[in-house]
Amino acid sequence: MPASHATATAATFVWLGMVLAISFIEAPVKFRAPGVTLKVGLGIGRLVFRALNACELVLAVLVVISLLVGEPGRGAAVALGVAVAVLLGQMLLVRPALTRRSDAVLAAPEGVEGPGSRAHLWYVGLEVVKVVALFAGGILLLAD
Repeated sequence: MPASHATATAATFVWLGMVLAISFIEAPVKFRAPGVTLKVGLGIGRLVFRALNACELVLAVLVVISLLVGEPGRGAAVALGVAVAVLLGQMLLVRPALTRRSDAVLAAPEGVEGPGSRAHLWYVGLEVVKVVALFAGGILLLAD
């Protein structure tokens, strides 16, 4: 396996692991911890997802550079392109709406939650798409 494929594969699976651990384990579990209110959970979530997205961006750049240097199969390139596009969509389109919603909840008097956020549903749906794309891209890189 060429070094560029090995780098892209490693970065892809690290990225996948981070998304699974944070989005599908940490995020829902933190609200079950004793004493974690909605406001505290949102405050923690904002910090964690900001850090996650920064790490994802670094990994996405590493994947893109590795793919440009190497000659990946078309399937791997498409799958990982989808993952990168989803990440950019989340960061540029969905996260600002989530930030506005969490700002409103954090500014509200104690006990007032307000209406739910469709942006949250979009973010979760895009996370599922990203996980599938990363898994498929990683497997396809291994098969190249």
